[in-house]
Amino acid sequence: MALHIYNTLSGKKERFEPLEKGKVRMYVCGMTVYDYCHIGHARVMVGFDVITRFLRHSGYDVTYVRNITDVDDKIFRRAAENGESFEVLTSRFIDAMHEDEAALSVLSPDEEPRATAHMDQILSMIQILIDKGYAYVADNGDVYYVVRKFEGYGTLSKKNIEELIAGASERTGETEDKRDPLDFALWKAAKEGEASWDSPWGKGRPGWHIECSAMSTCCLGETFDIHGGGPDLKFPHHENEIAQSEAATGKPYVNYWMHAGAVRVNKEKMSKSLGNFFTIREVLEKYPAEVIRYFLVSSHYRSQVDYSEASLKEAHSALERFYQSLRGIDVPALVNEKASEEFQGFQEKFEQAMADDFNTPEALAVMFDLVRALNTARQQNSSDVPALASLLKKLGGVLGILQLDPEVFFKGEAKAGDLSDAQVETLIAERTQARADKNWSESDRIRDLLAEQGIVLDDSKSGTTWRRG
Repeated sequence: MALHIYNTLSGKKERFEPLEKGKVRMYVCGMTVYDYCHIGHARVMVGFDVITRFLRHSGYDVTYVRNITDVDDKIFRRAAENGESFEVLTSRFIDAMHEDEAALSVLSPDEEPRATAHMDQILSMIQILIDKGYAYVADNGDVYYVVRKFEGYGTLSKKNIEELIAGASERTGETEDKRDPLDFALWKAAKEGEASWDSPWGKGRPGWHIECSAMSTCCLGETFDIHGGGPDLKFPHHENEIAQSEAATGKPYVNYWMHAGAVRVNKEKMSKSLGNFFTIREVLEKYPAEVIRYFLVSSHYRSQVDYSEASLKEAHSALERFYQSLRGIDVPALVNEKASEEFQGFQEKFEQAMADDFNTPEALAVMFDLVRALNTARQQNSSDVPALASLLKKLGGVLGILQLDPEVFFKGEAKAGDLSDAQVETLIAERTQARADKNWSESDRIRDLLAEQGIVLDDSKSGTTWRRG
């Protein structure tokens, strides 16, 4: 089954052809570690985690590299505000980032390079660009990249070079030391009180963009298969990476560019100024980690996702449906041969959805079809139940969900606090359906679950009402 990926560079889906058969080399821009990760970071973490999982499920040998930016203006500013060294600051937030990833079941990348550990590669690439005439040393000791010299600048972001004068400068803004407003910093001369490193051009530190060019080519080679990141990185960061890397090596930098969709909060852009900015930790205080993960994978990785209480509650209810279907089943580790033949249609449809640019909403729809088949098999006391349950867990594993024991999931839910009204209504509707199907064991199980949460049911001819005990 052919895999197709939407390539931001071409603006269309393309059949994936790796540079080396059976192997994938992928680089994703990671976090700048000066604060706790927010829900937008989680979008990128989980999105590319699912992509990696499916590539491996499909038989590819994946080398997944995600960097850490530990040298940056924001880092130095925050460290100065806190009265601590930048090393102490970044170490603390790297640990916090890893804790957030583990909570969200995000697998660790194969390599996690840090800018501070790749100064030799950064300096070497800058020197090559200077020698080739693609960079120059300014009077103040900064080193700038000559944007107009690189043909095709703006191709990734679909921007006209003449329209970029105001937006292409480095984060610190315009400077009179530039020869052209379009040029961006490769090396910044040392500032008093900031960390710095030795270089042929004087003490200083690297610009943001050159860090990723040096780290990615060091870990994956001068040309690799996939480069990904958040939606805000397309320009100028990724555009500048292409310009730097291809000018330095003389080779194509990346074959497939992938960008995750933005996160909005109640249909507004997430920002601290609007008061709708949520860290992963803040959301984890209100919802179980798997609910957050499900919420993120329920939208296509390229689509804009709207974070809201309603969306999290929907994710919560959906996960309950999955785990309820698995409850009380002794799930075998692997689907047996008979079952894999009989139910291979579910797996094929799931894989077809994922092979179409990692279409997780369609893959989840297939899994819900599988849940219905599993529930029917349970009602009929079919011998297919264990195999169907095993297949459901297997497909869930590709998305990083449904790997808990159902009892552990429901106990965790109980600890998380009372069920919401919507969750209670969902469970009652499922109990009503179970009673209509004369599936008394399922009806009793839901009743007991609700009782554990302090929900009192009153059954009558007109239906079931409920109250909190």
